[in-house]
Amino acid sequence: MVVTGSLVAESLRTGAGLEGVTLTVRRIFREHAGDPRAGQPRTWTFIEFVAALADASRLAGALSRALDERLGWYCDFRSPTETFVVFSKRVFRYPRGDADGRAEAEAHARAVGVPEAQLDWPE
Repeated sequence: MVVTGSLVAESLRTGAGLEGVTLTVRRIFREHAGDPRAGQPRTWTFIEFVAALADASRLAGALSRALDERLGWYCDFRSPTETFVVFSKRVFRYPRGDADGRAEAEAHARAVGVPEAQLDWPE
């Protein structure tokens, strides 16, 4: 069993890294996905990854320490049964499809400045 997700490279704090969790990179690509009006860079580098399900909590913790809190950056990933949405110093983990869990993560995202169009993580 694995978790799958996507990390925006620009979301990592300068000098921060992910350690203690093995990620298998499936694909790296760049795309114009940012919102310059919200202070974001227009072009983002996406890193699609897979990690062992047993490492999900460790991955969430590592991301919460590495993500830049400016601009409301987050990383989402999912297992067959759960969704993880990770912000700097904050982790949301809820059963896939759980409307209340998603609403809580979305409320936090809005509070930290994530543009509405970017509340689009898959379940």
